[in-house]
Amino acid sequence: MTALATEIPSYTAGTWTIDPTHSNVGFSVRHMMVSRVRGRFTDVSGTITTADDVTSSSVVAEIAMASIDTGNADRDGHLRTNDFFDIENFPTMTFTSTGLTATAEVFELTGDLTLRGVTKSITLEGEISGFGPDAYGGTRVGFEAKGSFHRSDFGVNWNTPLETGGVVVGEKVDIHLDIQAVLNQA
Repeated sequence: MTALATEIPSYTAGTWTIDPTHSNVGFSVRHMMVSRVRGRFTDVSGTITTADDVTSSSVVAEIAMASIDTGNADRDGHLRTNDFFDIENFPTMTFTSTGLTATAEVFELTGDLTLRGVTKSITLEGEISGFGPDAYGGTRVGFEAKGSFHRSDFGVNWNTPLETGGVVVGEKVDIHLDIQAVLNQA
């Protein structure tokens, strides 16, 4: 194990399965130029591999776009259409990491985000929440991360101008992740 791995309390190398029940993939976007609408995706899956050399660790995740939940059924229905996510043609969003820099406290994870068939590199900044045993005899890890992207980069262009200036939906999408994963047993 590298020196960095020994600085992270209870660091455990291995392959982990994301626990969707105890994870949150959230987002927020400016609405009507005055406030933010928040939402989340409830169907997330993926694998996290923590390596002996922390910077060689990786993530592959998939999100079912139909699982969007903003707390408003009409808005969620609109977001599923071709105006936004076009889930009939693009049912999933994926993230595959391509690089990681880290200290014992924080990390930057770069990866390819694919949305609506378009792949762009994004960077997530975050921290390791911890490694430890769970109540079922297994081992868990938690991560928190945030990042952002411009929705038009992925072909999500729908908007309506406001009479007073501005638009209904902001360009920048902020991502908020709270991820818990379970160590796969060998």
